[in-house]
Amino acid sequence: MSEKKKRADLAGPGIGSYRELEKVLPKAYSSLLNPKDTQEAVFDVKNYIERNLCRELNLMMVQVPLIVDAESGVNDLLDRDLSRTPVQFHISNDHDKHPVDAQVVQAATKWKRIALKQFGMKPGEGLCTDMRAVRKDYFLDHDHSAYVDQWDWERAITAKERNLGYLKEVVRKIWKVLKGAENHVEQEFPQLVTDEYPRLPDEIEFIHAEDILEEFPDLPRKQRETAILHEHPAVFIIGIGWVLKDGFPHEMRAADYDDWATPTVSEDGRPMYGLNGDILVWNPVTRRRHELTSMGIRVNAKTLREQLEISGQLDFLKFRYHQGIIRHELPLSIGGGIGQARTYMLLLKKAHLGEVTVSVWPKILKDMCEKRNIHVIE
Repeated sequence: MSEKKKRADLAGPGIGSYRELEKVLPKAYSSLLNPKDTQEAVFDVKNYIERNLCRELNLMMVQVPLIVDAESGVNDLLDRDLSRTPVQFHISNDHDKHPVDAQVVQAATKWKRIALKQFGMKPGEGLCTDMRAVRKDYFLDHDHSAYVDQWDWERAITAKERNLGYLKEVVRKIWKVLKGAENHVEQEFPQLVTDEYPRLPDEIEFIHAEDILEEFPDLPRKQRETAILHEHPAVFIIGIGWVLKDGFPHEMRAADYDDWATPTVSEDGRPMYGLNGDILVWNPVTRRRHELTSMGIRVNAKTLREQLEISGQLDFLKFRYHQGIIRHELPLSIGGGIGQARTYMLLLKKAHLGEVTVSVWPKILKDMCEKRNIHVIE
């Protein structure tokens, strides 16, 4: 695979063209739930996950911002190449005597760590939010929307818990909740049980991005993920952001929240990097990789500075959030965002996000879906 293609492979999410998407959307699709039952099932899953995620990780539900001050530095820039920028607008408060420039959040990632301090969370305690966001630079396909909903959660930890063992422990608890949600919704809606679509495995596999590259060195990133999911239908890919042996990261990851630079050691003693990762599963409806969550142990003062230097963004240290980490004013933490619509889409056996959430879609995509018996909500 050429260097040019590898650089292109690091571009933002989504399939990238409607010609390719047309090949991907299932041709003989029929929803297992009608629109009314779908809405009932969506909220059944939502309530189950919120209740059980809070119980497993000792979290409490809290309010979360939809807009933030543009000068705060608290918005999530998603990728360190700044290819996905937030929606920004001017609030001409008091006839522009006391204006505010605001941004619609892309995620609550950095805000949550500040909130841990605001709410007085101690190690072992945390928060969960019903987060809504806008990501205007996404390519809109079957599992990417400009409107984003997530269970954005964050938990305070100790310095001793900043290790792979603790990361895996938390991932297993999250997987327990997701698997439990599948069991629960299938009991409530037995029409979801079908031999056509296999159920989620009881256990999730852990694999480092470096190991996936070694196994599939000639495949682009997304194809590597697809290939590993043929072997293991549910995986947590560790170490997303650090440069791998081929000279490229598995995926670009922002420099100021997940810790992807801390050295680690594999189970067989090899040096690795990163205390973060993604949960991906095989989606039997779309027959594609399906990302459910991105998460990780967050940067400390040392790795924040190191990652900002690597990404050429040391100027970010002027922001309140970054200063709070450098000065050890914000708690150490672990956190992530679980895609709500992505989870509903998977558990309710849907072919498109638009069947479980309301957003805007281009006419070309809506027409494509209509021909395949996929009915998006408008």
